[in-house]
Amino acid sequence: MTTDYKFQGWMGQNKESATGKLVWQEYEPKTWAEDDVDIKITHCGICGSDIHTLRSGWGPTMYPCCVGHEIVGTAVKVGKNVSRIKLGDRVGVGAQSSSCRQCEACKEGKEQYCERGLVGTYNSKYADGSKSYGGYADYCRVPAHFVVRIPDGMSMAEAAPMLCGGVTVWSPLRNAGAGPGKRVGIVGIGGLGHFGLLWAKALGCDEVVAISRSSSKAEDAKKMGADRFIATGEDKNWAKKNARTLDLLVSTVSGPDMPLSQYFRLLRTNGEFIQVGAPEDKIPAFSAFSLIAKGCKMGGSSIGSPKDIQDMLEFAYSKGIKPWIEVRDMDQANKAIVDMEDGNARYRYVLRNKKHADALGV
Repeated sequence: MTTDYKFQGWMGQNKESATGKLVWQEYEPKTWAEDDVDIKITHCGICGSDIHTLRSGWGPTMYPCCVGHEIVGTAVKVGKNVSRIKLGDRVGVGAQSSSCRQCEACKEGKEQYCERGLVGTYNSKYADGSKSYGGYADYCRVPAHFVVRIPDGMSMAEAAPMLCGGVTVWSPLRNAGAGPGKRVGIVGIGGLGHFGLLWAKALGCDEVVAISRSSSKAEDAKKMGADRFIATGEDKNWAKKNARTLDLLVSTVSGPDMPLSQYFRLLRTNGEFIQVGAPEDKIPAFSAFSLIAKGCKMGGSSIGSPKDIQDMLEFAYSKGIKPWIEVRDMDQANKAIVDMEDGNARYRYVLRNKKHADALGV
């Protein structure tokens, strides 16, 4: 089905694209279905997943690839079978754009754990063989089930990074019962970790603890809601001093040298450690007794369902929660991904599609 607009965006052609060598070009979107929505993109957050994918860090990427899965804009085309989204609505889509909708996980509203495999918003294939393309672009086409509404009054730029980065930490905190009566630690104060501090504080946790290698972000962390800060690289006795003080740890970092066994020491009896940072290599080995001795649990969590994302957005708006972002023009995508990889983001970059955003005054 033809449209009067073109699908074009910043495309990675090979592994070198992650070094700031994206190329702007047209592409063929997924085959139109009457369950779909076309989004005119105003903003797209930059996620660490984008870098991993561009360099084939998690496995071979299907080049050419347009990354970006924190997409916000307006609905400019809505399928006949779609009733929840209307033309002109402010909408967004996160890291997932499809699932089978038939398996046990999908029927339970846990589409991100689809037993037949989720379809990512980019670098994936739909059931009909169409390829998915992301949000460093002018337009995006996705099934309406995975499109969420941006609350009226919420900044579109601020909503964007919540759609993956925000929900990746929101989901495990909510599922673990973070709130009054819980003492929560967030490992890693970057794009994901800063969301962890914002959510944990707003959820009313008894204590929120930021954990990082150095104290360089300590002041920022306290402004985000941290009551305490642990700098693991500056105090060799940090694990002993803070042993058995936390009910829940959410780890946003990853790597073969992370002090996993020491993190476990921070947990109280029946405490829980949830890993959300996704490494390109293996996490370090640890003794099972680190968990057995206190009846602790170790688990993982992946993004969030469409309902999780919608609930998170409504919560953020009701509480006035604003992520710490730096808005870059989409023309600067190559420079922005390099800056992201170099660790310069404080704490999330958001690309702004000038021609579309200017038209809306956002």
